[in-house]
Amino acid sequence: MHAGKSRRWRARLAAVLVVPALLVSLAACSSENDGLTQQFREGSDKGFISGDGRVVEIPAGERGEPVVFTGVSELGETLSSEEYLGEVLVVNFWYAGCAPCRAEAADLEAVHQQYAGAGASFMGVNIYDQPDTALTFAKEYGVTYPSAMATGDGPLKMAFAAVAPLQATPTTLVIDASGRVAARIVGPIEGTSTLSTLVRDTIAEGAAADEGAEGTGSAENGP
Repeated sequence: MHAGKSRRWRARLAAVLVVPALLVSLAACSSENDGLTQQFREGSDKGFISGDGRVVEIPAGERGEPVVFTGVSELGETLSSEEYLGEVLVVNFWYAGCAPCRAEAADLEAVHQQYAGAGASFMGVNIYDQPDTALTFAKEYGVTYPSAMATGDGPLKMAFAAVAPLQATPTTLVIDASGRVAARIVGPIEGTSTLSTLVRDTIAEGAAADEGAEGTGSAENGP
């Protein structure tokens, strides 16, 4: 998502979240799920299905076809793969009652802020919740990037089913500028270092490819 659109989304999010009914939902969300977050931090896996945090990096020559998707955000805006082409996209699969999703939210937002306007965008895919729950989660955890709402959206789920284990939440994908999955983290990211490095390297990979293409063009046009 380009910087201007990202700023507009954050402004709309801030406006929506002043509605009192949503603040009531926020309180309910906190009271119901903070216990799960604590259990996760203490080593319990009660209440969620998660991977072990393993990282799989896919060499550029071995990546599959681009992931093509269209979804609707918690604010009712269309999110599509087409608008993210040309930059790195980080996609995080989550839901509000998932303890490790809550635990990793600040780290995801930190990496999002680190690369905002610097070659990478972030997008969530909420696999269970309704929009008001997703909005209150964003408010509580300071998340400033949009999420596509997957509940009832079969085509959105199918678009990612081949590249992400949707039942293992959270899962995070790093998608290259061509729309192909470059890396996958199954489980919580546990700090910013690994994800930041994956994003940085994927951005650099795209820049190197662009430079190589320009060099080839110059050689072809030379004497």
